[in-house]
Amino acid sequence: MYVIETDKLTKYYGKARGIIDVSLKVEEGEIFGFIGPNGAGKSTTIRTMLSLIYPTSGSAKIFGKDCIKEGSMIRKDIGYLPSEVFYYDNMKVIDLLKYSASFYSKDYTKRIYHLAEIMDLDLKRKIDDLSLGNKKKVGIVQGLLHEPKLIILDEPTSGLDPLMQKKFFELIKEENKKGATIFFSSHILDEVQKLCHKVAIIKEGKLIKVESIETLRQNNYKKIRIEAAEKLSVEMFNSSGIKDLKIEQNNASFMFKGDINKVIKIFLGINIRNLLVEEPTLEEIFMYYYEKEE
Repeated sequence: MYVIETDKLTKYYGKARGIIDVSLKVEEGEIFGFIGPNGAGKSTTIRTMLSLIYPTSGSAKIFGKDCIKEGSMIRKDIGYLPSEVFYYDNMKVIDLLKYSASFYSKDYTKRIYHLAEIMDLDLKRKIDDLSLGNKKKVGIVQGLLHEPKLIILDEPTSGLDPLMQKKFFELIKEENKKGATIFFSSHILDEVQKLCHKVAIIKEGKLIKVESIETLRQNNYKKIRIEAAEKLSVEMFNSSGIKDLKIEQNNASFMFKGDINKVIKIFLGINIRNLLVEEPTLEEIFMYYYEKEE
């Protein structure tokens, strides 16, 4: 079952580009990463999916239901954390969260205290007295307090210190184990790499790749480093598939894509002391696709 389906979802702000023909599918139980730099269209996609803004064209479904026509039915099972959170400044945290919980038929008081303890959130303080990071914690608790089936997170770790980020990721993984589907937008590639099963890359409002993290790594360049007994030269590495070759005396590093036997033939003529073959990071893969689209 697809929890999220968009079909050529497009949004223009007057003549300004928002997103163009965004088509993606998120399966039930996935942790789905949505990556791109600031301004690429991540937040616009999310807000349009949630019918917080209306599309210029195209459509979006959540739980198989039209996001505009059946939005009120859909939202009760969604937890949403926007990239920036704004609240009533004079309210205490606990009052705000209880007010949010009052929209649901079940009593979530215990859940509020449980989440607040995990995120080290002081429920007695006023919203106005909170730092940016603590306001983000309020948003996290608010988005998760009703145990939603779908959790949509837009740049969720901005403002959180490294310790809180770690706790947050553990919490999200736990919710996913319990059955929640996660849609997670970020421009910080390392956190997406640790958390997500599948990733979509967006550039200037258009999707340029949707793939599993594992497949992205397998189908891309390998990082290869060698240390030789003799001085190395560029001429020794005359083979197709080699990119970003760097040579410093007896050491060489490069990216390689293709038949690995071609590289092995090169190595036969070199007295190698050390050889290291690594998978590229998500950031290196991301930059490869962005450069490819230039």
